Amino acid sequence: MSTSTQHQFRYTQTPSKVLHLRNLPWECSEEELVELCSPFGRIVNTKCNVGANRNQAFVEFVDQNQAISMVSYYASSSEPAHVRGKTVYIQYSNRHEIVNNKSPGDIPGNVLLVTIEGVEAGDVSIDVIHLVFSAFGFVHKIATFEKTAGFQALIQFTDAETAASARDALDGRSIPRYLLPDHVGSCNLRISYSAHKDLNIKFQSNRSRDYTNPMLPVNHSAIEGAVQPTIGPDGKRIEPESNVLLASIENMQYAVTVEVINTVFSAFGTVQKIAMFEKNGQTQALVQYPDVTAAAAAREALEGHCIYDGGYCKLHLSYSRHTDLNVKV
Repeated sequence: MSTSTQHQFRYTQTPSKVLHLRNLPWECSEEELVELCSPFGRIVNTKCNVGANRNQAFVEFVDQNQAISMVSYYASSSEPAHVRGKTVYIQYSNRHEIVNNKSPGDIPGNVLLVTIEGVEAGDVSIDVIHLVFSAFGFVHKIATFEKTAGFQALIQFTDAETAASARDALDGRSIPRYLLPDHVGSCNLRISYSAHKDLNIKFQSNRSRDYTNPMLPVNHSAIEGAVQPTIGPDGKRIEPESNVLLASIENMQYAVTVEVINTVFSAFGTVQKIAMFEKNGQTQALVQYPDVTAAAAAREALEGHCIYDGGYCKLHLSYSRHTDLNVKV
């Protein structure tokens, strides 16, 4: 079957001025849909984030011929339709108009989707976001990420009423200047509702926080890691000593818990704090002693030591640049 016949065969559906788009990026925005479709005609309605995976959408043109021209263009083009690098499949819808004009962003919920315009990801810290939105009620969780739309945050409140009061007060406003770095100009907030009800936060980090679960492990992205050693005149490494050790655990055949780490390291002094996290698929722990002497003794004795017989759970230790861990009790 030649390509032309294949294309004809694929599009034997009845034309409609409503197109059905599949395989879109997750939580694709209305702006992205309009950008893709508007070259072919005037769009009168859209319905985003449809389907179980929220990766389908409907777009309604003012005139059926405009929808036909879009389908025909991509049917004969060697370059498929793309949004954020994903190939989008376009076909006629079996509906002839979009009835429900309420996009998910208009349906009230307890989670807000906040786009922070005019900033890079590192410009607005998660603590600043928390401070701004806490003025309206208890913030349960925050997750931040970068999308083509810009730097975004999902902010979870107790209920839709609290979220609505924050949205009404802050949508279109700017984060106060004194909370931002000097190089940032204006910083507008665009706020809609998210379809999420409960965010799944696995780690406390500089990108995500769960304020309801202080026992959550701290992720490596929130921790600078170990000090880069300097090399002495004899070619050997000189590491600045610290009262906090960074322990990497190799060959983990058995679970290593905070309790296990505490038992092993307590032999050398009082262990004040422990933070465990995953980095590049490896379990690591930060262990804080009251002073450098205890940490140095532990490092000397435990480097290369296995927690369990048979070479299991081998410890590699270095000094951390931390001196006081921020572990939420």
